[in-house]
Amino acid sequence: MPARDAEFTELIRKRISQLQQLGWYHSIELKDGQVIKGLQSLEHLRFRLAQFPVPEDLTGKRVLDIGAWDGWFSFEMERRGAQVVAVDSHKHKNFEIARELLGSKVEHHVADICKLTPAEFGTFDIVLFFGVLYHTKHPLLALENVCNLATDMAFIESHVSDDGEDPAAPPVMEFYETTELGGQFDNWVGPNTSCLLAFCRTAGFARTELESVIQNRAHVTCHRQWPATQPASPAPFLVGVSPSADGYISIWFRSEQKELNCDNVFPRIGPYGSRPVHVSQTDADGWHVNCKLFPGETEVSLHVRNSAESNRARVGQALGLPQTAKPKIHSVTDGKTWELSRIHSGCISIWAAGLNDDLVKIAINGVYLPAIFISCPDTEGLRQVNAILPASLKPGEARVSLVSGELESDPVTVEVVNDSQ
Repeated sequence: MPARDAEFTELIRKRISQLQQLGWYHSIELKDGQVIKGLQSLEHLRFRLAQFPVPEDLTGKRVLDIGAWDGWFSFEMERRGAQVVAVDSHKHKNFEIARELLGSKVEHHVADICKLTPAEFGTFDIVLFFGVLYHTKHPLLALENVCNLATDMAFIESHVSDDGEDPAAPPVMEFYETTELGGQFDNWVGPNTSCLLAFCRTAGFARTELESVIQNRAHVTCHRQWPATQPASPAPFLVGVSPSADGYISIWFRSEQKELNCDNVFPRIGPYGSRPVHVSQTDADGWHVNCKLFPGETEVSLHVRNSAESNRARVGQALGLPQTAKPKIHSVTDGKTWELSRIHSGCISIWAAGLNDDLVKIAINGVYLPAIFISCPDTEGLRQVNAILPASLKPGEARVSLVSGELESDPVTVEVVNDSQ
């Protein structure tokens, strides 16, 4: 051993007894095998991590450790080859000491999970969220941020108020105003296991898997992707998409498959799976599904059971090629019932050719409405454009045209019906 390394090792030995006085929560194993003993032993820390399917080789992966504390999980992810960012509500001196002694390159930041965004730290293949959820006043917001930060998986460990034995238990959550949980002021909520899983689904994860519940600690693996399948049936066809102001999106599609529900319809928003919260049949082969719309994502598709992937539709608008010929309206329908030339739901759908994506608008009686959805071309080259009608629009005949770029189509006449009258 080089003299400098020997001196450094001896220095560490002398400091071990001093370090123990700092009060460590995680035990930390140093490079020479010495251990700074914490409240949680190395064996227990490894046991906690073993509840999750964390790959042994994380080379090339980016990992976020939320609530890193003394840093054992951060340093273990780094040991497995990951680039690691650790965040906590405040700086921990023990983390900084351990990072120095280990020669670690883990980034350490002070941040609030309820304010964490990809804009600040980027996104991560894997997010660790151990022992933090019940410390938050806004648990669902925290989990939504975890979901937005993860591109592949998140591993959630949290206190729960039950033993997880009853999977059909209604989701409920206890609230702790003062020190009811563990005598700590910063313990705020105690979801039961059903509630924790429901929170993870509502946060936006495509799939959630309960790994275990041990002494009122639940371990949940959350996936952002649908599992890979081998297509064995025809793809559904998207016919309409409409976002809502509450962060959800409605998708209308056609499929000959029967008995579709939230467990066998698989929407994809951008690169991520989005679990349905509602699926209903609209006619013989027509279906309607609601699911979460992720911030910044505009491309939508889906598959059902083991089908191929549907055509893709886009939410919002994008720049296109210069418009050389005015668009041409093929048909106009109600945006929800698809009734031809008769509008009564408050949403209008136009099928047209010759569209550019640049500043597409619908004009009705001279009032210009922004497009809320523009589809990809169908097999006939037609694209669907949706808009919400103004509440002030009166019943009767209305002249409808479509504006694409600086060019406007010839108008067509439709009937507007007020169902409330």
